[in-house]
Amino acid sequence: MSENPAEAQSHHEGPIKTPKQLIWTVVGSFLVPVIVIMMLTRCVDQQERTGAGSTSMSAEATAQRIQPVGMVELHDASAPKVVHTGEQVYQGQCAACHGTGVAGAPKLGDAAAWSPRLAGGYEVLLQSALKGKGAMSPQGGGQYSDYEIGRAVVYMANEGGGKFAEPAAPEPAEAASAPG
Repeated sequence: MSENPAEAQSHHEGPIKTPKQLIWTVVGSFLVPVIVIMMLTRCVDQQERTGAGSTSMSAEATAQRIQPVGMVELHDASAPKVVHTGEQVYQGQCAACHGTGVAGAPKLGDAAAWSPRLAGGYEVLLQSALKGKGAMSPQGGGQYSDYEIGRAVVYMANEGGGKFAEPAAPEPAEAASAPG
């Protein structure tokens, strides 16, 4: 095992042979991981950027962030009450379900679906509308008065083959205390 010392030294040499190569290796060993980490965090965090150069401080973005959550509407209690027709109430409140038959609601004008319900009479239909039935939520005390809901019940029932008379209008004192 007599090896030449010069030969033994060449087996143990690394790829860095000059001080310039050493400096580049040290700088590269720090910069490459930092750049890779920055690129990975940019890929992971795809949210809109904030700060300089972004649109987060524009007037539109600010207005969107500070828009009101709710609104308060004031109504003049002494203003005359507008009484809606049965068709208007149907269009505003009932058509969403009774127009398409959602959740088993009888469609407007479907005599076969309305026939068993009409047999119970107007009062039964009105109470179902005011207190709710099945998937239908109670409508009493909502946007429309009980009288207006009654008019909508008559409208839908008569379109489905019923022969109900329009409900009597409430007395003026009763109309003033009706919700709406």
